[in-house]
Amino acid sequence: MANPRRRPATNDAVELYATRLGRAVVSPSEDYLPTLEEESVDLVVTSPPFALLRQKAYGNHDQDAYVDWLAAFGPLVRRVLKPTGSFVLDLGGAYQRGVPVRSLYNFRVLLKLCDDCGFHLAEEFFWHNPAKLPSPIEWVNKRKIRAKDSVNTIWWMSKSEFPKADITKVLVPYSDRMKKLIADPKRFYRAKDRPSGHDISEGFGKDNGGALPSNLLQFQNTESN
Repeated sequence: MANPRRRPATNDAVELYATRLGRAVVSPSEDYLPTLEEESVDLVVTSPPFALLRQKAYGNHDQDAYVDWLAAFGPLVRRVLKPTGSFVLDLGGAYQRGVPVRSLYNFRVLLKLCDDCGFHLAEEFFWHNPAKLPSPIEWVNKRKIRAKDSVNTIWWMSKSEFPKADITKVLVPYSDRMKKLIADPKRFYRAKDRPSGHDISEGFGKDNGGALPSNLLQFQNTESN
């Protein structure tokens, strides 16, 4: 949130530092969000405690209560978002207690935020973490009846159907093969309709400064990264 307009604070928020681009504040979000002016924020992005079966030191709610707990932040976030603002939510997956069956809590959170709070799902993203430790141990390491869970769901929600967005700001490098095709399209590509019905003959060899990004994000969260 860059330089959000703020009403007088009513909590014990601690400002860590400030720059010309904004400031870093430490405060419970349910206390701080109400101090921001209505429709003053472009983006809210968060990765809250997940609905895991094992309790963490930082505190996390049981799966039965989690959906309602997290969805309660929806109206607080929606109030401060501009009409073109976005709410990005990163949630890790979980299993049901005692059985090798996945919990649907992250999908229930999405449905509740859209159905009850008025958000739109702009797009779903998936964060693949190759370095994620195998879990749960019982089903993956011991019994070896489930694959390692290494993907988080990331819900990009918006206040309106057309949130502020521009993927040309996050283009990715071309592959070596694509670079060769751009340098000599006639040599490396023959225009034709694909079985899907797509016709990619027009401008396929044009250099646009980078390739379009996908909704699969592949980053390790190791110490070196």
